[in-house]
Amino acid sequence: MGKKGKKEKKGRGAEKTAAKMEKKVSKRSRKEEEDLEALIAHFQALDARKTRIVETPCSPPSPRLNASLSAHPEKDELILFGGEYFNGQKTFFYNELYIYNIRKDAWTKVEIPNPPPRRCAHQAVVVPQGGGQLWIFGGEFASPDGEQFYHYRDLWVLHLATKTWEQVRDYIYYNDLYAFSLDAFTWSRLSPSGTGPTPRSGCQMTVTAQGSIVIYGGYSKQRVRKDVDRGTQHSDMFLLKAEEEREGRWAWARVNPSGAKPSPRSGFSVAVAPNHQTLLFGGVCDEEEEESLEGHFLNDLHFYDPVRNRWLAGQLKGPKVEKRRRRRGKKGEPGGANQQEMKGTGAQEPLEVVREVVAEDGTVVTIKQVLAALGPAGRPESDNDEDDDDGPNEAGVPAVEPSPRSNAMLAAKHGRLYLYGGMFEAGDRQVTLSDLYCLDLHKMEEWTVLVAMDPESQEWLEETDSEEDSDEVRGAEGGGEDEEDEEDEAGGTEAGALQTESPDTHPSMDDAESCEEQEVTSSAMYFLWNLPPSPVSPRPERRPPSATRL
Repeated sequence: MGKKGKKEKKGRGAEKTAAKMEKKVSKRSRKEEEDLEALIAHFQALDARKTRIVETPCSPPSPRLNASLSAHPEKDELILFGGEYFNGQKTFFYNELYIYNIRKDAWTKVEIPNPPPRRCAHQAVVVPQGGGQLWIFGGEFASPDGEQFYHYRDLWVLHLATKTWEQVRDYIYYNDLYAFSLDAFTWSRLSPSGTGPTPRSGCQMTVTAQGSIVIYGGYSKQRVRKDVDRGTQHSDMFLLKAEEEREGRWAWARVNPSGAKPSPRSGFSVAVAPNHQTLLFGGVCDEEEEESLEGHFLNDLHFYDPVRNRWLAGQLKGPKVEKRRRRRGKKGEPGGANQQEMKGTGAQEPLEVVREVVAEDGTVVTIKQVLAALGPAGRPESDNDEDDDDGPNEAGVPAVEPSPRSNAMLAAKHGRLYLYGGMFEAGDRQVTLSDLYCLDLHKMEEWTVLVAMDPESQEWLEETDSEEDSDEVRGAEGGGEDEEDEEDEAGGTEAGALQTESPDTHPSMDDAESCEEQEVTSSAMYFLWNLPPSPVSPRPERRPPSATRL
């Protein structure tokens, strides 16, 4: 028994030692890879200084191996790219591009902006498409002492006709612009002057009363290091307008609206109000880590006024409830004295909540909200005391509103805003909605439920044993009985509606100059953003589709 116990103990000790060694080696490997990624990033920063194409006749390239030598598909030329050189102490890697003219027996060094990182032992192939293309895949990079190695698996293409490098990813973003003629049923590509939006997906478009096109927001990814992409939620705005006295010509202009700007987000929905203001609802703000993505879903409403170039917060007034005023006691009555005394001792100052959100362009958006002051019973103070049996909102029941969501459908008709469907996430579960809400834009009082939906009833095929997901689903739909109990115990704190202190709140449509619905019936063109006539490969991320329409 003793020997057997010693052998088992020795075996467990060996396994423990092996596990520690494996963990140590793995940690060292990650550290070495991070060091090489930092070195590659340093070289890429140097390459980023190249902003124009420079072709320089030169002597033959320096000695190297593991480079690629390819024949031009249309010209009597050879193309040399990359390679490595070891001088006995240090290893050098290259991403230089040389062209050898066979007839002239002459070398030319070609410097092109945004080249692939330095590498050797990559694969290269030339194809004749588009005036000739050189494709580069993978390769190797190493530390100067040759002790640490980094292996690429990226794909690049050199367009020989235009001498431009392009990295080909699993996803491709576009910023080209097309118009479709409703008369001729034909597509035409537009080439507006000025600087337009960067390539992206999920941006939204609306039209102004003057016939200009407003493009706002969007989403795109960038490779930050090997196998790691980071998403960018764009919050910039551009105006596409026709050039005066130049028919068929368009121009881009960057727009910087004032007012209560929406926080950075993606997956939001837009519609055009009868007075040509743009309505923006909901969306999701993602917090990305290296291997995780957590979304905070929103259900706020914003208005953009193109005439004043200003954002307005959509503040609802709440439902109108007939209130029965309690008779105030006279000075001599004990009831009135007690009420005055309670108001004097139990009143609280309004709670101001201030948070700052940094937009994509570096602008700091300050959002100020004021929580209504609470009386001695934990309710919001009011000039008029009501009886306990007043309307439901007087009893602390939260107002009806759509749950936070993204990718919902939004439309305006006859002065009413309609919201249908969308999605939100609860843990690993995605809940797709089919509810329908309506908001009277003239009154701006409250949402009305036209079609209700219980997210719990939706089938989800992936098995989940934890109750956390279902709890999150209930929370996203406005909370359950437990939450209501907690609110009652807290003295109805939630009954105090959050009110925006900023004057940039949107009034009801009755306050606008024109409430009549105006139909845009131009027979000239509809514009589509990010949608070339040719098919586009689907994107892997869960963001809005790359094509949006009016």
